[in-house]
Amino acid sequence: MQIGPYKLENNLLLAPMAGVTDRPFRQLCREMGAGLAVSEMVSSDASLRGTRKTVRRLDLEGETSPVSVQIVGSDPHQMAEAARANTANGAQIIDINMGCPAKKVCKRTAGSALLEDEYLVGKILEAVVSAVEVPVTLKIRTGTDPENRNGVRIANIAEAAGIRALAIHGRTRACRFSGDAEYETIRDIKQSVNIPVIANGDIDSPQKASFVLKRTGADALMIGRAAQGRPWIFDEINHYLHTGSVMPEPDLEWVAGILIGHVRQLYNFYGEYLGIRIARKHIAWYSRGRPDGAVFRNKINYTESAEQQLQAIRNYFDCLQNNGELAA
Repeated sequence: MQIGPYKLENNLLLAPMAGVTDRPFRQLCREMGAGLAVSEMVSSDASLRGTRKTVRRLDLEGETSPVSVQIVGSDPHQMAEAARANTANGAQIIDINMGCPAKKVCKRTAGSALLEDEYLVGKILEAVVSAVEVPVTLKIRTGTDPENRNGVRIANIAEAAGIRALAIHGRTRACRFSGDAEYETIRDIKQSVNIPVIANGDIDSPQKASFVLKRTGADALMIGRAAQGRPWIFDEINHYLHTGSVMPEPDLEWVAGILIGHVRQLYNFYGEYLGIRIARKHIAWYSRGRPDGAVFRNKINYTESAEQQLQAIRNYFDCLQNNGELAA
């Protein structure tokens, strides 16, 4: 798949997720087979650029090229300035968020709330594309609500504005994350534009990935929640798409090693105190669906040092390997 001058290693992308796709997670997913990993959304409000959270989100050190940074906002001038600032900081692709359904984003007429105002959508896209020389991509939903799926019109506006690739989550703003994703609108969008189309929503297995590619005709897939606690899903999907066979489940020792490496990177990135706390949700995802997972997660939530947390992880996976029972 090609985005501007960048030929991706494959057609699987990690979706931008606030509070999840920080630099350690992006780097891990790239190592596990993602062809591109889009950053957490960065506000276009210049007054927030000096905050600790934004500074961390803008830390692109060591990222694998191409580096894609997502910006969010509703003012064309601010969005253009944000695109320039992030390009100067090392972004090689600018992604625009018009897909987030979170209330705190939509109440500022940003994210998926913008889909209601097609004129403003066009103005923002034109301003950002004109502001930078790097390729600009766009993430949207299929519409504002099931009765108003205007994704095809938005896609045509995007192509006319110079957007180089378009990712579509198969739900409307009103649907948030409830119900099943629908792929018909994504198929219709793919048939209406000539730019690359990326399908997103409920892609949680290699078989589902193959189905969505065939159902939509999309050029690529974007994986979000299914990668939480399972970053190797990209390798699994790549393998299935190329061979038609399913990779065996990874053994527990290997999973433990990936998890320990991941949390160590979180400690390095955030510092021990904050890293321990941010690691808790990732550790919970890695243990999801495994025996005694609830007992393990309870233990993790009370760990106060990196060594305690790492030892709890080792003990848990040792118990799993030995078919033992984790003490409460």
